[in-house]
Amino acid sequence: MTSGGEVVVALDVGGTGMKCALVRPDGTTVHAERHATEAARGPEAVVGTILDVAEGLAGKARADGLAPVACGIAVPGVVDEARGVAVWSANVGFRDVPLRELAQTRLGLPAALGHDVRAGGLAEARLGAGRDASHVLFVAIGTGIAAAHVVDGSAATGAHGAAGEIGHILVRPDGPRCGCGRPGCLEAVASAAAIGRRYTGLAGSPASAADVAERAAAGETLAGQVWREAVEALADGLATGQALFDVSAMVIGGGLARAGSGLLDPLRAALRERLTFHREPRLVAAALGDEAGCLGAALLALDTLD
Repeated sequence: MTSGGEVVVALDVGGTGMKCALVRPDGTTVHAERHATEAARGPEAVVGTILDVAEGLAGKARADGLAPVACGIAVPGVVDEARGVAVWSANVGFRDVPLRELAQTRLGLPAALGHDVRAGGLAEARLGAGRDASHVLFVAIGTGIAAAHVVDGSAATGAHGAAGEIGHILVRPDGPRCGCGRPGCLEAVASAAAIGRRYTGLAGSPASAADVAERAAAGETLAGQVWREAVEALADGLATGQALFDVSAMVIGGGLARAGSGLLDPLRAALRERLTFHREPRLVAAALGDEAGCLGAALLALDTLD
């Protein structure tokens, strides 16, 4: 049995899976679980699973002699954090779901609802690779590209819950069409999915971004070309981000960050080339891995108690 104390129930809901945990106020995880989202079942079924899992975690806490004091949930898409509503999500199918209110009613606890990338950025800024900086831009590069601008431990949400969509900065006007409908977005050129698509189209054989990174590092010419194109586009996007936000640290996370120095070293050099009077931010890899969103959901829950 775990020793007593307060914990928060935290869930990071993705298109395929949910990362869930009981987290102490100091940010340490005392219990973690993973569950399938099974988004194909439809948004109502997913909401039911979220509430069931959250309730189960609160019950687990009590059984272990812990006191659940709040619940935090992070979801993808457009999130109205002030109202606690999941406005829209392509991955999960949410349309105006009042998740915060539903969680509060089911658990009888204060609850917070946040955006998955903003939650991840919050965790990296407070607990992870950006914890020594007061102005942090967290950039998650995976299937898509999104960012969180965190100032003094608080992530900006924007007027409509859509702040941080750095993946939709226009970097290549004649580039491939983005999922949003416009050609040339950063996400359409430099996300992990885009890198895999680009290489596959040129090579005529399927490959993932991880394959491209590996082949580029091994000296393959085509992979090196595709990787360089992506790094150049990312540097354009980050230079725009620095012009807008003037941060002291940029924390790079998501699946593409697993390339490590193979991504960060050329990206750092390319960003430096693009900066004129702007100060160069410290460019670092995320430290919390795929736990960041869940820890960020926990921080949002704890913030409701302050």
